[in-house]
Parts: sequence; structure tokens; C-alpha cells
Amino acid sequence: MKLLAAAALGLWLLSAALQPHRAQPAYIRHDLRIQMPHAPGTLALTVLRPAGPGPFGAIILNHGVAANAEQRAAESPEQFLDTAAAFVQRRYAVFLPIRRGFGATGGHYAEDAGLCSNPRFRRAEREAAADIRAVYEYARRSPYVDAKRMILAGQSAGGVAALRAAAESPPGLVAVLAFAAGRGGDPVGSPGRPCAGERLGEVFEELGGAVRAPVLLHYAHNDRYFGPDASRGWFERFQAGGGRAEYVLQPAFGADGHFLFSSAAGASLWLPRVERFLQQHGIPFERPAQRNI
Repeated sequence: MKLLAAAALGLWLLSAALQPHRAQPAYIRHDLRIQMPHAPGTLALTVLRPAGPGPFGAIILNHGVAANAEQRAAESPEQFLDTAAAFVQRRYAVFLPIRRGFGATGGHYAEDAGLCSNPRFRRAEREAAADIRAVYEYARRSPYVDAKRMILAGQSAGGVAALRAAAESPPGLVAVLAFAAGRGGDPVGSPGRPCAGERLGEVFEELGGAVRAPVLLHYAHNDRYFGPDASRGWFERFQAGGGRAEYVLQPAFGADGHFLFSSAAGASLWLPRVERFLQQHGIPFERPAQRNI
């Protein structure tokens, strides 16, 4: 029996030695809840970060606004995991909050902009920005974060909300990355032509006068929510307010370029633009090391 046991152990050790080396996880993930200083309750937050003590730059990455209550209830950080992983590979910790009225956070839909006939964009962005700032301050206090290298980012309404949070000049902010930023899109009833676009343009101009960090406004030509006329107009209003911004209109992507940023296939298109933008402003953005196989 001892011989059989020894033989079995030998075969197991040989088999283990011949197994391919298991790759380490691409990132460390934490799912938690943080207290909101501006409202009762807590915010659901997912953090993806590189292994090791850091300090790493931090990116607060903000989701958009779905069309109805059922879709808002389904909001999840999962849609941005590929996007966040691309930033983690470049030595950034990524914070993915779920704002009030969405997904696991639930509760009152605080940033409701109302009807297109009389939208309350300023109120909506103020409420969204309050949630973002709570996460921003949590990130700055995290022991693995470089508090002097903070980036606000977002897609769609999350991009506008990121700009609104940046307008408060939070300490350590070095850049804003706004992808398909806007509100009021109707890809079915009015593709590419958002409602109340001029009213939102007023908000962009006000934000241009308040945001001090450099801004990347990134859109795709076939965005069925916010077409080129709308996005270019918002960029021009932001500049008219005094904002420092770069406007990128990416060639058509898939069936709807609005989702380029959250698609794994879109990374090869937006990453080089982000890399160049951050390098122009002296912000570290390391390329992942090449592995020899």
C-alpha cells in the first residue's frame, strides 16, 4: 500500500509539473458599499486594481442613464469590466460606482432630468456629480491610490456627470475622459438627434467655464444617440466657455458607435487616443509589458 501511495504521489507531482503555468488574475476586484455624505444610504461600488501596494493613479468610471426604470434597475459594473481592465493594465485603479436609482444601489432616481420639453439638466448633473464626488473622495483616501493622479471618466450621461464633478475642482484631478457624452438621446425615434440639444449646450458652455483639467471628448461617427452635429456643437460650446478640450470623432463602429467605449472590440480604437491625450498632458499611462511565451 505504501508503494502504491508513493507511486500515486509521484504521478501527481509529475502531472502538476507538466501542467501549464496558470496565469495570475489580471486584476484584484473588490465589491463594496460606501456611505453617502450627501444622502441617506450607501452606494454600490466595484473597484478593479493592479496587484501590489501601488500607489496607482485612479479613474472614477461612470455609467450612463438607461431609458426606463427596468433598465436602470439592471445597471451593473459588468458592462465596463473590459474597459476597466484595459486601464488596470496601465497601472490604474478603477472605481465603478452605481449611482442612486440604479442597480444594486437602488433607491430614489435622484438625477431624473424630466421631460425633453422642459429638461432639468443642471439639477440632474448636480445630483449625479454628488454621488461621483463621494466615490472620488473614497478613492483619494485609499492607501493604494496616488491622490495627485485622479481621472474622472464616463460614458453617455456618465460623461456629462464626470464633467460636472470636475467643475467642482476636486483635489488631485488631472484629466477628464468623456466618451459619447450627452443626454436626451433617442436612437429609435430620432437617431443621432437628441432632444433639447441646445439646452444641454448651455450646460456644456457653463462647464467649460468651470472645468480646469484638460478634457477629452470622444465620439463615434455613427452614434445613434448623439450624432456628429450634436457632439461637435457641444464641444464648441464647451470651448466657448473657456474649457480646454480635445474633440475626437471616431469612424463608424459596429451598429451603434455610442457603445464603442464599453465594447471589448472598441479598445483598439479608443486606447491610442487616450494614450496620446494623456501623454500630451504629461500624465503617466504605461503600456502593459509584453510577455514572452
